[in-house]
Amino acid sequence: MFLGIEIGGTKLQFGVGAGDGTPLFALTRRKVDPAAGAAGILEQIREAAAELAAAHSIRGIGVGFGGPVDGTKGRVRKSHHITGWENFPLVDWLRGNLGLPAVLGNDCDLAALAESRIGAGRGKGSVFYVTVGTGVGGGYVVNGKLQGQGRPSVAEIGHLRPGLDAVDPDRIVERFASGWSIASYARRSLGEGRSNTDRSGGRLQELCGADPAGLTAKMVAEAARSGDPVALAAFSRATRALGWAIAQVATLLSPEMVVIGGGVSRSGEELFFGPLRKEIQRYIFPPLAGSYQVVPAELGETVVVEGALLLAGTEWSRV
Repeated sequence: MFLGIEIGGTKLQFGVGAGDGTPLFALTRRKVDPAAGAAGILEQIREAAAELAAAHSIRGIGVGFGGPVDGTKGRVRKSHHITGWENFPLVDWLRGNLGLPAVLGNDCDLAALAESRIGAGRGKGSVFYVTVGTGVGGGYVVNGKLQGQGRPSVAEIGHLRPGLDAVDPDRIVERFASGWSIASYARRSLGEGRSNTDRSGGRLQELCGADPAGLTAKMVAEAARSGDPVALAAFSRATRALGWAIAQVATLLSPEMVVIGGGVSRSGEELFFGPLRKEIQRYIFPPLAGSYQVVPAELGETVVVEGALLLAGTEWSRV
């Protein structure tokens, strides 16, 4: 039995499983207090993992971390959300504090592993996974094996720079297509006084109580479904940038399937997946047309835990 851990900026998840894709035996969630930093998260891990280890015969731990990692050395490079993780030897810490061996991966890479083996991409030889939420990340799996392990980063589609003039390292796809960027564009549009009078009567303004600072991507999606032009423009901008980026990846790697998860992807077929497929088709190398599928992810909130368990199961199946 193995323990899978997801370490995010807002939540922790702990799952116990066999590491072979079979259903979880146990699942525990904890909220993260950002003010407590990495030290607070480590204390939560110590407590929760000890409880689960006492109830189950844990052989090892798989960890999916929300940020860049060096999986070969078992170190976290940094977190973009929580202080105190810079160059942290997480695998050594787990071994020293819990007495268990551990393996470490980036959360999006492990989500890709899970979706390719036991989720929407099962049975496919090559799967490119994209998560579109607060940020935009990616992972690539071929024949059930993660690509790029041991490299500084891999498949980071959100960090592609659209266009030859994108010399600014911050002018990346994530700045157009993430949930944060969708809400930010809508806020700026309302602040600039762009017309928002349509058949919904200014749905965005109603949802945010005339305070654009309170807008979220979920609110923008709701307003877009009612025909709000600013909201629709925000989603059109996002799907075009993401479609361009996926087309570049598909042209280079020719995956059989593109699986898309994350909160923004749950905006649905009409608002998100339909327009996205059209944008991919606009930019992709023509001979590849019709050679791939673009589908929603299947595994939901436990996807990183499932991937961490698969990583652990693969690691110790060799022993």
